[in-house]
Amino acid sequence: MAQRPFKQVDVFTETPYRGNPLAVVLDGTGLSTEAMQQFTDWTNLSECTFVLPPTDEGHAAGADYRVRIFCPGRELPFAGHPTLGTCHAWLQAGGQPRAQAHVVQECGVGLVRIRRDGQRLAFAAPPLRRSGPLDEADVALIARGLGLARDEIVAHAWCENGPPWRGVMLRSAEQVLAVRPDAQVLAGLEIGLVGPQPAGSDTAFEVRAFFHGHQTLSEDPVTGSLNAAVAQWLIGAGMAPPDYVAAQGTAMARAGRVHIHRDAEGTIWVGGASVTCIDGEVTL
Repeated sequence: MAQRPFKQVDVFTETPYRGNPLAVVLDGTGLSTEAMQQFTDWTNLSECTFVLPPTDEGHAAGADYRVRIFCPGRELPFAGHPTLGTCHAWLQAGGQPRAQAHVVQECGVGLVRIRRDGQRLAFAAPPLRRSGPLDEADVALIARGLGLARDEIVAHAWCENGPPWRGVMLRSAEQVLAVRPDAQVLAGLEIGLVGPQPAGSDTAFEVRAFFHGHQTLSEDPVTGSLNAAVAQWLIGAGMAPPDYVAAQGTAMARAGRVHIHRDAEGTIWVGGASVTCIDGEVTL
């Protein structure tokens, strides 16, 4: 075991302890997958990342670093808040990107570009691995698991970009916040809820994310991967403008803010602020 540089970062917030925390081990060299998973489970956070040198292929393609992303019980090919939080920690620790315009992260889905967006970082949404409407049997099951009538789900789609999110839209943000999911009915599913905010709100949508972790259904405070996929779905379907801010975490007394921007080339950027709450070393 060795002392390794470590940060715990709060992501999608400018105010400490109001976003989604992330554990970042800034030197994962020599650690086994089992050791990474064990430490992740011990942190009791939704995700933990381990920074490594790029692979030869990644380095040749421009990667600045490689990251392995874990959640309770398994490794993820991609996740949004770990992408932004890891990049924030890497830059704060003195990381120097090879190109001025972007930091390039290598992870399970390949290379992900990250850019500075004022005081925020933003990642380019990876391509959807699966899209299109859900099966009607899935929609009926999700409605039952959320305690809703089937007609309260007004739109739905696969939002898979690593995690296999099933996205469902309700009529309002108020409905989204009122949902109390049934863990048994929704066992094994990853569900993203979205509902429009009232006119005049400072955010366009309220988002909630439910996933299976810690042996039961858990809620994620603020979720970059889901918001990336939801933006691709909603903007592509004409249900959202090309630029908006989503709120997430309200039901958990958090105040996450996810900034969505579609550029002139059609790339969707998912941004948010990060703040370091713990800075030191961890024995691993």
